[in-house]
Amino acid sequence: MPPINCAIYGLTPYTVGSSLQWNLTRIKHLLRRSSLGAHYPNLESFESQDPQVLIDTIISDAVNSPVSAEPEWAYWSIDEYTDPQAEIAEQVVSWATEWVKSLYEGGLRQKMAFFWHNHFVTRLDDYQCPSWLYQYTDLLETHALGNFKTFVYEMGITPAMLVFLNGVQNTRLEPNENYGRELLELFTLGVDNGYTQEDIQEVARALTGWNGFTSACAPINFVPALHDSGEKTIFGRTGNWGYDELIDILFEERGPQIAYYICEKLYTYLVNPEVAEDIVQELANIMVANNYELLPVITTILRSEHFYDDAHIETVIPGHLELFLTHCRELNLNLNDEIYLAIAFRSGELGQRIFNPVDVAGWSGNRNWINSNSFLLRWQSLIQISSLAFTSNPEALRTLAIELTNNSNDPEIITKTIVDYFIVRGLPTEEEYGRATSRFKAEIPQNYYDDGSWNLSWDTAPGQITLLLNYLVTLPEFQLK
Repeated sequence: MPPINCAIYGLTPYTVGSSLQWNLTRIKHLLRRSSLGAHYPNLESFESQDPQVLIDTIISDAVNSPVSAEPEWAYWSIDEYTDPQAEIAEQVVSWATEWVKSLYEGGLRQKMAFFWHNHFVTRLDDYQCPSWLYQYTDLLETHALGNFKTFVYEMGITPAMLVFLNGVQNTRLEPNENYGRELLELFTLGVDNGYTQEDIQEVARALTGWNGFTSACAPINFVPALHDSGEKTIFGRTGNWGYDELIDILFEERGPQIAYYICEKLYTYLVNPEVAEDIVQELANIMVANNYELLPVITTILRSEHFYDDAHIETVIPGHLELFLTHCRELNLNLNDEIYLAIAFRSGELGQRIFNPVDVAGWSGNRNWINSNSFLLRWQSLIQISSLAFTSNPEALRTLAIELTNNSNDPEIITKTIVDYFIVRGLPTEEEYGRATSRFKAEIPQNYYDDGSWNLSWDTAPGQITLLLNYLVTLPEFQLK
Protein backbone atom coordinates (compact mmCIF):
# COMPACT_ATOMS: atom_id res chain seq x y z
CA MET A 1 0.00 0.00 0.00
CA PRO A 2 1.47 3.40 -0.96
CA PRO A 3 2.19 5.99 1.74
CA ILE A 4 -0.68 8.30 2.65
CA ASN A 5 -0.57 12.02 3.36
CA CYS A 6 -1.76 12.19 6.97
CA ALA A 7 -1.78 15.97 7.43
CA ILE A 8 -4.77 17.31 9.35
CA TYR A 9 -4.25 21.05 8.89
CA GLY A 10 -5.44 23.15 5.96
CA LEU A 11 -4.35 26.37 4.28
CA THR A 12 -5.28 28.62 7.19
CA PRO A 13 -2.34 31.00 7.82
CA TYR A 14 0.03 29.69 10.48
CA THR A 15 0.36 31.88 13.57
CA VAL A 16 2.13 31.73 16.92
CA GLY A 17 -1.21 30.94 18.55
CA SER A 18 -1.62 27.81 16.44
CA SER A 19 -1.57 24.42 18.13
CA LEU A 20 1.53 23.77 15.98
CA GLN A 21 4.39 25.03 18.12
CA TRP A 22 6.80 27.49 16.48
CA ASN A 23 10.16 25.93 17.22
CA LEU A 24 13.52 25.06 15.67
CA THR A 25 12.04 21.97 14.03
CA ARG A 26 9.52 23.99 12.02
CA ILE A 27 12.01 26.75 11.32
CA LYS A 28 14.45 24.20 9.86
CA HIS A 29 11.58 22.72 7.85
CA LEU A 30 10.75 26.14 6.39
CA LEU A 31 14.35 26.97 5.55
CA ARG A 32 15.13 23.56 4.07
CA ARG A 33 12.15 23.78 1.74
CA SER A 34 12.44 27.47 0.82
CA SER A 35 16.24 27.38 0.46
CA LEU A 36 18.96 24.98 1.62
CA GLY A 37 18.65 25.33 5.38
CA ALA A 38 20.57 27.63 7.70
CA HIS A 39 23.33 27.58 10.29
CA TYR A 40 22.37 27.34 13.97
CA PRO A 41 22.90 30.95 15.15
CA ASN A 42 20.56 32.14 12.41
CA LEU A 43 17.97 29.53 13.34
CA GLU A 44 18.04 30.56 16.99
CA SER A 45 17.39 34.19 16.10
CA PHE A 46 14.38 33.16 14.00
CA GLU A 47 12.74 31.38 16.94
CA SER A 48 11.78 34.69 18.55
CA GLN A 49 10.27 36.06 15.32
CA ASP A 50 6.64 35.94 14.35
CA PRO A 51 6.47 33.15 11.75
CA GLN A 52 4.54 35.25 9.25
CA VAL A 53 7.18 38.00 9.47
CA LEU A 54 9.93 35.48 8.75
CA ILE A 55 7.97 33.96 5.87
CA ASP A 56 7.23 37.36 4.37
CA THR A 57 10.90 38.29 4.66
CA ILE A 58 11.91 35.12 2.80
CA ILE A 59 9.41 35.89 0.04
CA SER A 60 10.29 39.57 -0.15
CA ASP A 61 14.00 38.79 -0.34
CA ALA A 62 13.33 36.33 -3.16
CA VAL A 63 11.17 38.76 -5.14
CA ASN A 64 13.74 41.53 -4.80
CA SER A 65 16.84 39.41 -5.35
CA PRO A 66 18.61 39.96 -8.69
CA VAL A 67 19.03 37.23 -11.26
CA SER A 68 22.53 35.97 -12.01
CA ALA A 69 24.75 38.57 -13.65
CA GLU A 70 24.98 38.32 -17.42
CA PRO A 71 28.35 36.93 -18.60
CA GLU A 72 30.19 38.59 -21.47
CA TRP A 73 29.42 35.61 -23.71
CA ALA A 74 25.67 35.69 -23.00
CA TYR A 75 24.77 36.23 -26.66
CA TRP A 76 27.81 34.95 -28.51
CA SER A 77 27.36 32.96 -31.69
CA ILE A 78 29.88 30.34 -32.75
CA ASP A 79 31.47 32.92 -35.05
CA GLU A 80 32.73 34.93 -32.07
CA TYR A 81 34.98 32.16 -30.74
CA THR A 82 38.64 31.82 -31.63
CA ASP A 83 39.02 28.34 -30.10
CA PRO A 84 35.43 27.06 -29.78
CA GLN A 85 36.14 23.71 -28.17
CA ALA A 86 38.29 25.10 -25.36
CA GLU A 87 36.34 28.31 -24.82
CA ILE A 88 32.92 26.63 -24.79
CA ALA A 89 34.11 24.06 -22.25
CA GLU A 90 35.50 26.83 -20.06
CA GLN A 91 32.26 28.85 -20.24
CA VAL A 92 30.08 25.85 -19.39
CA VAL A 93 32.23 25.02 -16.37
CA SER A 94 32.13 28.65 -15.30
CA TRP A 95 28.34 28.84 -15.55
CA ALA A 96 27.81 25.50 -13.79
CA THR A 97 29.99 26.78 -10.96
CA GLU A 98 28.05 30.06 -10.86
CA TRP A 99 24.71 28.27 -10.72
CA VAL A 100 25.76 25.91 -7.93
CA LYS A 101 27.15 28.88 -6.03
CA SER A 102 23.94 30.87 -6.47
CA LEU A 103 21.88 27.91 -5.30
CA TYR A 104 24.05 27.63 -2.18
CA GLU A 105 24.11 31.33 -1.38
CA GLY A 106 20.65 32.22 -2.64
CA GLY A 107 17.16 31.78 -1.28
CA LEU A 108 13.71 30.97 -2.58
CA ARG A 109 14.18 32.42 -6.08
CA GLN A 110 17.18 30.25 -6.84
CA LYS A 111 15.64 27.20 -5.19
CA MET A 112 12.57 27.57 -7.42
CA ALA A 113 14.71 28.24 -10.50
CA PHE A 114 16.36 24.88 -9.83
CA PHE A 115 12.91 23.31 -9.53
CA TRP A 116 11.87 24.71 -12.91
CA HIS A 117 15.13 23.43 -14.41
CA ASN A 118 13.63 19.98 -13.83
CA HIS A 119 10.22 20.97 -15.22
CA PHE A 120 11.07 22.88 -18.40
CA VAL A 121 13.78 20.42 -19.24
CA THR A 122 16.48 21.02 -21.81
CA ARG A 123 19.78 19.19 -22.10
CA LEU A 124 23.00 21.08 -22.70
CA ASP A 125 24.49 17.96 -24.29
CA ASP A 126 21.95 18.36 -27.08
CA TYR A 127 22.68 21.98 -27.99
CA GLN A 128 26.14 22.75 -26.49
CA CYS A 129 25.95 26.54 -26.70
CA PRO A 130 26.88 28.56 -23.60
CA SER A 131 24.86 31.54 -24.83
CA TRP A 132 21.73 29.43 -25.17
CA LEU A 133 22.41 27.91 -21.76
CA TYR A 134 22.63 31.36 -20.18
CA GLN A 135 19.41 32.54 -21.89
CA TYR A 136 17.61 29.41 -20.70
CA THR A 137 18.76 29.71 -17.07
CA ASP A 138 18.02 33.44 -17.12
CA LEU A 139 14.40 32.57 -17.96
CA LEU A 140 14.30 30.07 -15.10
CA GLU A 141 15.46 32.70 -12.61
CA THR A 142 13.40 35.56 -14.07
CA HIS A 143 10.10 33.68 -14.04
CA ALA A 144 10.70 31.35 -11.07
CA LEU A 145 8.16 33.28 -8.97
CA GLY A 146 6.35 35.04 -11.81
CA ASN A 147 3.49 34.40 -14.20
CA PHE A 148 3.28 30.82 -15.38
CA LYS A 149 1.57 31.63 -18.67
CA THR A 150 4.34 34.11 -19.54
CA PHE A 151 6.88 31.52 -18.43
CA VAL A 152 5.43 28.94 -20.84
CA TYR A 153 5.34 31.47 -23.68
CA GLU A 154 8.96 32.59 -23.24
CA MET A 155 10.28 29.08 -22.70
CA GLY A 156 8.78 27.77 -25.93
CA ILE A 157 10.81 30.14 -28.10
CA THR A 158 14.11 30.19 -26.26
CA PRO A 159 16.87 28.64 -28.42
CA ALA A 160 17.78 25.88 -25.95
CA MET A 161 14.20 24.57 -26.05
CA LEU A 162 13.74 25.11 -29.79
CA VAL A 163 16.80 22.96 -30.48
CA PHE A 164 16.32 20.37 -27.73
CA LEU A 165 12.72 19.55 -28.69
CA ASN A 166 13.12 20.06 -32.43
CA GLY A 167 11.16 23.30 -32.76
CA VAL A 168 13.69 24.49 -35.34
CA GLN A 169 12.76 21.47 -37.45
CA ASN A 170 9.01 22.12 -37.24
CA THR A 171 7.89 23.74 -40.52
CA ARG A 172 4.73 23.84 -42.63
CA LEU A 173 6.56 21.61 -45.10
CA GLU A 174 7.61 19.01 -42.53
CA PRO A 175 5.82 19.30 -39.18
CA ASN A 176 7.55 17.98 -36.07
CA GLU A 177 5.28 17.17 -33.13
CA ASN A 178 7.97 16.82 -30.48
CA TYR A 179 7.60 20.16 -28.71
CA GLY A 180 3.83 20.22 -29.18
CA ARG A 181 3.54 16.89 -27.42
CA GLU A 182 5.80 17.85 -24.51
CA LEU A 183 4.14 21.26 -24.17
CA LEU A 184 0.91 19.48 -23.30
CA GLU A 185 2.18 16.26 -21.74
CA LEU A 186 4.98 17.58 -19.50
CA PHE A 187 4.95 21.37 -19.33
CA THR A 188 1.29 22.31 -18.86
CA LEU A 189 -1.33 19.55 -18.60
CA GLY A 190 0.28 16.25 -17.66
CA VAL A 191 0.08 12.89 -19.33
CA ASP A 192 -3.28 12.13 -21.04
CA ASN A 193 -5.01 15.05 -19.33
CA GLY A 194 -7.54 16.78 -21.57
CA TYR A 195 -6.01 16.52 -25.03
CA THR A 196 -5.91 14.13 -27.97
CA GLN A 197 -3.37 13.14 -30.60
CA GLU A 198 -5.27 15.41 -33.00
CA ASP A 199 -4.74 18.30 -30.58
CA ILE A 200 -0.99 17.58 -30.56
CA GLN A 201 -0.90 17.61 -34.35
CA GLU A 202 -2.78 20.91 -34.55
CA VAL A 203 -0.63 22.44 -31.80
CA ALA A 204 2.47 21.44 -33.76
CA ARG A 205 1.11 23.26 -36.82
CA ALA A 206 0.57 26.41 -34.75
CA LEU A 207 4.16 26.16 -33.50
CA THR A 208 5.71 26.16 -36.98
CA GLY A 209 7.94 28.94 -38.23
CA TRP A 210 10.54 29.30 -35.47
CA ASN A 211 13.27 28.21 -37.84
CA GLY A 212 15.41 31.31 -38.40
CA PHE A 213 18.70 29.57 -37.74
CA THR A 214 21.75 31.47 -39.07
CA SER A 215 24.64 29.84 -37.20
CA ALA A 216 25.23 27.79 -34.06
CA CYS A 217 24.56 29.65 -30.81
CA ALA A 218 23.01 32.62 -32.64
CA PRO A 219 19.41 33.83 -32.06
CA ILE A 220 16.61 31.78 -33.61
CA ASN A 221 13.93 33.94 -35.22
CA PHE A 222 10.45 33.45 -36.61
CA VAL A 223 10.24 32.86 -40.38
CA PRO A 224 6.72 33.61 -41.66
CA ALA A 225 7.28 31.65 -44.88
CA LEU A 226 7.81 28.44 -42.89
CA HIS A 227 4.73 28.91 -40.70
CA ASP A 228 1.59 26.92 -41.44
CA SER A 229 -1.01 29.65 -42.03
CA GLY A 230 -3.92 27.30 -42.59
CA GLU A 231 -6.85 26.87 -40.24
CA LYS A 232 -6.28 24.71 -37.19
CA THR A 233 -8.69 23.31 -34.62
CA ILE A 234 -7.26 23.29 -31.11
CA PHE A 235 -9.42 22.24 -28.16
CA GLY A 236 -12.49 22.77 -30.33
CA ARG A 237 -11.56 26.26 -31.51
CA THR A 238 -10.86 26.79 -35.22
CA GLY A 239 -8.83 29.58 -36.79
CA ASN A 240 -5.52 30.57 -38.35
CA TRP A 241 -3.73 30.13 -35.05
CA GLY A 242 -0.08 30.98 -34.49
CA TYR A 243 2.11 30.79 -31.42
CA ASP A 244 0.52 33.69 -29.51
CA GLU A 245 -3.01 32.44 -30.09
CA LEU A 246 -2.00 28.89 -29.18
CA ILE A 247 -0.80 29.89 -25.70
CA ASP A 248 -3.95 31.97 -25.16
CA ILE A 249 -6.21 29.10 -26.21
CA LEU A 250 -4.30 26.61 -24.08
CA PHE A 251 -4.81 28.64 -20.91
CA GLU A 252 -8.36 29.73 -21.78
CA GLU A 253 -9.61 26.22 -22.55
CA ARG A 254 -7.52 24.13 -20.16
CA GLY A 255 -6.63 26.61 -17.41
CA PRO A 256 -7.98 24.65 -14.42
CA GLN A 257 -6.20 21.47 -15.52
CA ILE A 258 -2.94 23.38 -16.02
CA ALA A 259 -3.26 24.97 -12.59
CA TYR A 260 -3.88 21.64 -10.86
CA TYR A 261 -0.98 19.94 -12.63
CA ILE A 262 1.46 22.72 -11.76
CA CYS A 263 0.24 23.07 -8.17
CA GLU A 264 0.59 19.33 -7.71
CA LYS A 265 4.23 19.54 -8.80
CA LEU A 266 4.84 22.52 -6.52
CA TYR A 267 3.22 20.63 -3.67
CA THR A 268 5.40 17.54 -4.08
CA TYR A 269 8.52 19.73 -4.14
CA LEU A 270 7.71 22.14 -1.31
CA VAL A 271 5.43 20.11 0.95
CA ASN A 272 5.23 16.33 0.55
CA PRO A 273 5.69 13.76 -2.23
CA GLU A 274 2.39 12.23 -1.09
CA VAL A 275 -0.23 14.61 -2.46
CA ALA A 276 -3.24 15.94 -0.55
CA GLU A 277 -5.60 16.36 -3.50
CA ASP A 278 -8.02 18.70 -1.75
CA ILE A 279 -5.19 21.07 -0.81
CA VAL A 280 -3.79 20.98 -4.34
CA GLN A 281 -7.23 21.84 -5.70
CA GLU A 282 -7.44 24.85 -3.39
CA LEU A 283 -4.02 25.98 -4.58
CA ALA A 284 -5.08 25.50 -8.21
CA ASN A 285 -8.12 27.70 -7.59
CA ILE A 286 -5.80 30.38 -6.19
CA MET A 287 -3.59 30.11 -9.27
CA VAL A 288 -6.52 30.54 -11.67
CA ALA A 289 -7.98 33.41 -9.63
CA ASN A 290 -4.62 35.19 -9.81
CA ASN A 291 -4.25 34.83 -13.59
CA TYR A 292 -1.61 32.07 -13.27
CA GLU A 293 0.74 34.02 -11.04
CA LEU A 294 2.98 31.60 -9.14
CA LEU A 295 3.83 33.78 -6.16
CA PRO A 296 0.34 33.71 -4.57
CA VAL A 297 0.43 29.92 -4.68
CA ILE A 298 3.91 29.62 -3.20
CA THR A 299 3.11 32.26 -0.58
CA THR A 300 -0.07 30.44 0.42
CA ILE A 301 1.87 27.20 0.84
CA LEU A 302 4.64 28.66 2.98
CA ARG A 303 2.24 30.69 5.14
CA SER A 304 -0.18 27.82 5.80
CA GLU A 305 -0.71 25.57 8.81
CA HIS A 306 -0.75 22.71 6.33
CA PHE A 307 2.89 23.32 5.42
CA TYR A 308 3.97 23.07 9.09
CA ASP A 309 1.96 19.93 9.85
CA ASP A 310 4.16 17.25 11.44
CA ALA A 311 3.20 14.92 8.60
CA HIS A 312 5.38 16.96 6.20
CA ILE A 313 8.59 17.32 8.19
CA GLU A 314 11.49 15.29 6.78
CA THR A 315 9.39 13.61 4.11
CA VAL A 316 11.42 14.65 1.05
CA ILE A 317 14.51 12.86 -0.23
CA PRO A 318 16.44 15.68 -1.92
CA GLY A 319 18.53 15.28 -5.03
CA HIS A 320 22.25 14.75 -4.65
CA LEU A 321 23.15 18.39 -5.28
CA GLU A 322 20.63 19.76 -2.79
CA LEU A 323 21.59 17.17 -0.17
CA PHE A 324 25.28 18.00 -0.36
CA LEU A 325 24.75 21.76 -0.36
CA THR A 326 22.31 21.58 2.55
CA HIS A 327 24.91 19.71 4.60
CA CYS A 328 27.48 22.38 3.74
CA ARG A 329 25.05 25.15 4.70
CA GLU A 330 24.13 23.57 8.03
CA LEU A 331 27.84 23.18 8.80
CA ASN A 332 28.31 26.85 7.82
CA LEU A 333 31.06 26.04 5.32
CA ASN A 334 32.60 28.78 3.22
CA LEU A 335 32.94 27.21 -0.21
CA ASN A 336 35.13 28.30 -3.11
CA ASP A 337 34.69 27.74 -6.83
CA GLU A 338 36.78 24.57 -6.74
CA ILE A 339 34.50 23.01 -4.13
CA TYR A 340 31.31 24.12 -5.92
CA LEU A 341 32.58 22.45 -9.06
CA ALA A 342 33.60 19.31 -7.14
CA ILE A 343 30.11 19.05 -5.63
CA ALA A 344 28.52 19.49 -9.06
CA PHE A 345 30.84 16.84 -10.50
CA ARG A 346 30.08 14.34 -7.73
CA SER A 347 26.35 14.94 -8.15
CA GLY A 348 26.76 14.25 -11.85
CA GLU A 349 28.58 11.01 -11.13
CA LEU A 350 25.54 9.93 -9.11
CA GLY A 351 23.13 10.80 -11.92
CA GLN A 352 22.22 14.46 -11.35
CA ARG A 353 24.24 16.35 -13.94
CA ILE A 354 23.38 20.01 -13.75
CA PHE A 355 21.88 21.30 -17.04
CA ASN A 356 21.47 17.68 -18.19
CA PRO A 357 18.46 15.92 -16.65
CA VAL A 358 18.18 12.31 -17.70
CA ASP A 359 15.48 12.97 -20.33
CA VAL A 360 12.72 15.42 -21.20
CA ALA A 361 10.67 14.21 -18.21
CA GLY A 362 13.47 15.23 -15.86
CA TRP A 363 14.82 13.49 -12.79
CA SER A 364 12.08 11.42 -11.17
CA GLY A 365 13.15 12.56 -7.73
CA ASN A 366 12.44 11.51 -4.15
CA ARG A 367 12.78 7.73 -3.68
CA ASN A 368 14.35 7.43 -7.12
CA TRP A 369 17.46 9.21 -5.81
CA ILE A 370 18.17 6.20 -3.61
CA ASN A 371 19.37 2.77 -4.61
CA SER A 372 22.00 0.41 -3.24
CA ASN A 373 24.75 2.15 -5.21
CA SER A 374 23.71 5.81 -4.82
CA PHE A 375 23.05 5.46 -1.08
CA LEU A 376 26.64 4.37 -0.51
CA LEU A 377 28.04 7.14 -2.72
CA ARG A 378 25.80 9.77 -1.11
CA TRP A 379 27.03 9.04 2.38
CA GLN A 380 30.64 8.79 1.21
CA SER A 381 30.25 12.27 -0.28
CA LEU A 382 28.68 13.58 2.92
CA ILE A 383 31.59 12.16 4.92
CA GLN A 384 33.94 14.08 2.65
CA ILE A 385 31.98 17.27 3.39
CA SER A 386 32.14 16.64 7.16
CA SER A 387 35.86 15.99 6.84
CA LEU A 388 36.21 19.24 4.91
CA ALA A 389 34.53 21.04 7.81
CA PHE A 390 37.05 19.48 10.19
CA THR A 391 40.14 20.24 8.12
CA SER A 392 39.11 23.75 7.06
CA ASN A 393 37.74 25.09 10.34
CA PRO A 394 37.64 22.62 13.25
CA GLU A 395 36.84 25.41 15.70
CA ALA A 396 33.54 26.00 13.90
CA LEU A 397 32.51 22.44 14.80
CA ARG A 398 33.42 23.05 18.42
CA THR A 399 31.47 26.32 18.41
CA LEU A 400 28.44 24.63 16.88
CA ALA A 401 28.42 21.97 19.61
CA ILE A 402 28.88 24.56 22.36
CA GLU A 403 26.04 26.71 21.02
CA LEU A 404 23.69 23.78 20.50
CA THR A 405 24.27 22.25 23.96
CA ASN A 406 24.90 25.33 26.09
CA ASN A 407 28.46 24.02 26.56
CA SER A 408 27.42 20.74 28.13
CA ASN A 409 30.07 18.18 29.08
CA ASP A 410 27.63 15.25 29.03
CA PRO A 411 28.36 13.11 25.95
CA GLU A 412 24.80 11.78 25.84
CA ILE A 413 23.29 15.27 25.84
CA ILE A 414 25.80 16.50 23.28
CA THR A 415 25.18 13.55 20.99
CA LYS A 416 21.39 13.78 21.20
CA THR A 417 21.42 17.53 20.58
CA ILE A 418 23.69 17.26 17.54
CA VAL A 419 21.66 14.34 16.18
CA ASP A 420 18.42 16.29 16.58
CA TYR A 421 19.95 19.33 14.87
CA PHE A 422 20.78 17.40 11.70
CA ILE A 423 17.90 14.88 11.90
CA VAL A 424 15.08 16.96 13.34
CA ARG A 425 12.74 14.01 13.90
CA GLY A 426 15.55 12.33 15.80
CA LEU A 427 16.38 8.64 15.94
CA PRO A 428 13.63 6.09 16.57
CA THR A 429 15.11 4.32 19.65
CA GLU A 430 17.31 5.02 22.65
CA GLU A 431 19.49 2.15 21.49
CA GLU A 432 20.30 4.06 18.31
CA TYR A 433 21.13 7.18 20.30
CA GLY A 434 23.40 4.95 22.37
CA ARG A 435 25.27 3.81 19.27
CA ALA A 436 25.66 7.41 18.18
CA THR A 437 26.98 8.35 21.61
CA SER A 438 29.57 5.57 21.41
CA ARG A 439 30.80 7.02 18.12
CA PHE A 440 31.08 10.45 19.68
CA LYS A 441 32.98 9.22 22.74
CA ALA A 442 35.61 7.77 20.40
CA GLU A 443 38.74 6.49 22.15
CA ILE A 444 38.48 8.79 25.17
CA PRO A 445 38.59 6.62 28.34
CA GLN A 446 35.24 6.42 30.10
CA ASN A 447 36.60 7.68 33.42
CA TYR A 448 37.12 11.17 31.92
CA TYR A 449 33.40 11.31 31.17
CA ASP A 450 32.43 9.82 34.51
CA ASP A 451 34.34 12.34 36.61
CA GLY A 452 33.31 15.30 34.43
CA SER A 453 36.84 16.28 33.44
CA TRP A 454 36.19 15.91 29.72
CA ASN A 455 34.53 18.89 28.02
CA LEU A 456 34.10 20.49 24.62
CA SER A 457 37.25 22.55 25.10
CA TRP A 458 39.41 19.46 24.76
CA ASP A 459 41.59 19.28 21.65
CA THR A 460 39.81 16.08 20.70
CA ALA A 461 36.31 17.60 20.57
CA PRO A 462 36.23 18.73 16.89
CA GLY A 463 37.47 15.30 15.81
CA GLN A 464 34.83 13.60 17.97
CA ILE A 465 32.10 15.75 16.44
CA THR A 466 33.37 14.78 12.99
CA LEU A 467 33.24 11.08 13.92
CA LEU A 468 29.64 11.56 15.03
CA LEU A 469 28.76 13.36 11.80
CA ASN A 470 30.41 10.63 9.76
CA TYR A 471 28.18 8.13 11.51
CA LEU A 472 25.00 10.17 11.14
CA VAL A 473 25.31 10.63 7.39
CA THR A 474 25.26 6.85 6.93
CA LEU A 475 21.80 6.59 8.52
CA PRO A 476 18.69 6.40 6.33
CA GLU A 477 17.09 9.18 8.40
CA PHE A 478 19.80 11.62 7.28
CA GLN A 479 18.62 11.33 3.66
CA LEU A 480 15.32 13.02 4.52
CA LYS A 481 14.95 16.79 4.50
